[in-house]
Amino acid sequence: MLKKIILPTILTVMAYGFWLSPNFKEIAAGVAIFLFGMLFLEEGFKAFTGGILEKILQKTTSSKWKSLGFGVVSTSLMQSSSLVSVITISFLSAGLINLAAGIGIIFGANLGTTTGAWLIAGLGMKVKISAYAMPMLVFGILLVFQKSKHLKGIGYILAGLGFLFLGIHYMKEGFEAFKDTIDLAQFAVSGYAGLFLFAGLGIAATVIMQSSHATLVIIITALSAHQITYDNALALAIGANVGTTITAILGSMSSNVQGKRLAGAHLIFNMVTGIIAIAFIYQIGDLVDIVSSTVGIAADDYTLKLAVFHTIFNTIGIVAMMPFIQHLVTFLNRVMPEKVISRAEPKYLHESAIELADTALESVRKETIHLYDNAFAIIAHGLSLHRHDIVSERNLKEVVSEPGKPLTIDMESEYDNNVKGLYSEIIEFISKANSTMTAEQSDELFLLRAAGQDIVEAIKDTKHMHNNLVLYIASDNQFIRKEYNKLRFGLGWVLRRLEEARADQEELEDILSMDLVKLKMKEHELEVNETIERLIREGSITAQMATSLMNDTSYAYDVAKDLVQMGEVLFAKGSYEQQAAERSVLLDEEEANEITQIQKMNNKTQ
Repeated sequence: MLKKIILPTILTVMAYGFWLSPNFKEIAAGVAIFLFGMLFLEEGFKAFTGGILEKILQKTTSSKWKSLGFGVVSTSLMQSSSLVSVITISFLSAGLINLAAGIGIIFGANLGTTTGAWLIAGLGMKVKISAYAMPMLVFGILLVFQKSKHLKGIGYILAGLGFLFLGIHYMKEGFEAFKDTIDLAQFAVSGYAGLFLFAGLGIAATVIMQSSHATLVIIITALSAHQITYDNALALAIGANVGTTITAILGSMSSNVQGKRLAGAHLIFNMVTGIIAIAFIYQIGDLVDIVSSTVGIAADDYTLKLAVFHTIFNTIGIVAMMPFIQHLVTFLNRVMPEKVISRAEPKYLHESAIELADTALESVRKETIHLYDNAFAIIAHGLSLHRHDIVSERNLKEVVSEPGKPLTIDMESEYDNNVKGLYSEIIEFISKANSTMTAEQSDELFLLRAAGQDIVEAIKDTKHMHNNLVLYIASDNQFIRKEYNKLRFGLGWVLRRLEEARADQEELEDILSMDLVKLKMKEHELEVNETIERLIREGSITAQMATSLMNDTSYAYDVAKDLVQMGEVLFAKGSYEQQAAERSVLLDEEEANEITQIQKMNNKTQ
């Protein structure tokens, strides 16, 4: 309802401004061109994110100071704290980083965004940058139409810079022309009244444009044309800093609770920084004068002094807040708790993750691992085993041989509540994300989808063998009980090996351990078939028992095979190329059969 009121109001005011003054048209057109340039820049930088961001994040977010540095550098390069905030929210939603690291990045982004003020004040106001805009636009648009993703990305960046320069030029010219008709400086308000009034205007302008950079350009160009006073410009800059949180808040709407916590941290940080700046405005102003004179900035060069002010008050905010990051995390976790749910819901699949291909891919991987964790419990309980026994160092043969009642589990209900809906969500997300991916990333996405299908099939096959297993592990017939305990041991061993591969950091050893699992599976299947023949001949089990055991042995082999195939995809580490190379040396089912047969023949001849 609010949007329906605000947008027509803004459009009406702008239309009236266009009618009232041609100079206002030039300023508004400059703002529009500048914002269009920001969109082009964001699109350009997204072209270079595939596959690289996760590696950079792993190395640069291990501590709060590294996270801070990542935020400073990435925002300085992209010239958009809003873009960095939205990307960080998508990283956090996908589980690529923790909340403390995300907060560190946001703090750094606030400092990094001050480089924009320096560029605009130091270059944009001193050099006729419109002369550089046209060549950038020409070359940029030519590259945008190329098929190569990287050339297209470079084209978007060049065109974006061209539009930024052109927008600054038009805003500067518009404010200069205002001198002939109206002097906006006559509306200046001094003291704390002006401070709060213009801070509010800065917030409003940034909320409307969703870009603190655009607000800063307007402030600096108006200040250079003497259309606003230096004191009011400082207040506008403080307001712009607070208003920029709107983009993170909007970006968090489609993310999980972690993304919302990060947006909350962004708002708290910028509000605290703004309050500090307002409370100590005169002391910070004196510090600006000292720093400016030290670095050779003239006393009346208010545009560069504004850039100094912008950097100083953001630095003060970081110094004040950095020691309290962990307290902020605790506070946000308490006021924004995880939802308690009775049915499994996605943890990592959110609309905010689709925009970046590598983030979307990691979201699917983590959600498929979440699916596997749910399936692990169902399969383990279906085998009358406990997860803690499987992942422990206990002897599995002793565990499966322990007397006791079989575990009761409604396999159908557990599957419906914890797997079926979750798998459907993964498939739906994959269909949306695939359109933004390279061929290489699409192949990896296909493997992840197949891994999810393997998990589902493993549960279904466990369900098929569940009733017989419950019946026979409690049977008085020691022979059939022993054979079903062997099935339980075999699948428990596979689950344990998967967990070991998941936890072990030795990449090639992890993935090749899957070959050992395959050989053991095939060897066990052959042994069971031979044992069944012997037990029938000896009259130790009935024909009905033998039939059930043969069927369930086949189901158990399929469960193990599906889980191993899943493990080869989910627990492979390294780059796409490394994972593909590792999978290429794995044994397929036919090769596993051949090796098992050879081993069997060798054993007979010995």
